[in-house]
Amino acid sequence: MFRSRSKDEQAATTKVTADQPQQTRDPQAPKGRPTPKRSEAQTQRRSLAKTPANRKDASKRAREARRADLAKQREALAGGDERYLPARDKGPVRRFARDFVDSRFSVAEYFLPLAVVILILSMIQAGAMQSYVLLLWMVVIVLIVINSIFFGFQLKRQLRQRFPDENLRGAVAYALMRTLQMRRLRLPKPQVKRGERP
Repeated sequence: MFRSRSKDEQAATTKVTADQPQQTRDPQAPKGRPTPKRSEAQTQRRSLAKTPANRKDASKRAREARRADLAKQREALAGGDERYLPARDKGPVRRFARDFVDSRFSVAEYFLPLAVVILILSMIQAGAMQSYVLLLWMVVIVLIVINSIFFGFQLKRQLRQRFPDENLRGAVAYALMRTLQMRRLRLPKPQVKRGERP
């Protein structure tokens, strides 16, 4: 009864105490990270609570987020807010290209109204009217091509001067596509008046 324990019994008791869970951390000891603010903790809890339970809820939430992003983009296109513009319209190079187009008069912006007028005139079956309409059509196309070439060279030179270290790829084509739209219908909306230097 009062005999000393054997070495095997001592090893077994140390093994049992090692398997037991460690004592909890002292409440006064530092935890190694700053305590989050209440607002941050609440936001984190809410985001964890709002995690969608199934696939249907997740897709619905993704659709709503996409809708909100598109609404922001539409507002940015109307107001010119750089933060929410689509990727093709972002950056100082694209902004300069837009301002360069908007500050000048171009023949190409009247292409659609002229095309409608020419189409209506082509329906008139009077004697020489068809040949006049064809000639007018050719004159409009030649004017647009000449104007676009001249415009492209001017813009490329200005871009190289202003942005020597930037990537200018696609900026001229972007500007030429903008010239084909009527000024009133352009998106993002023009931020400069005609004749104003960009």
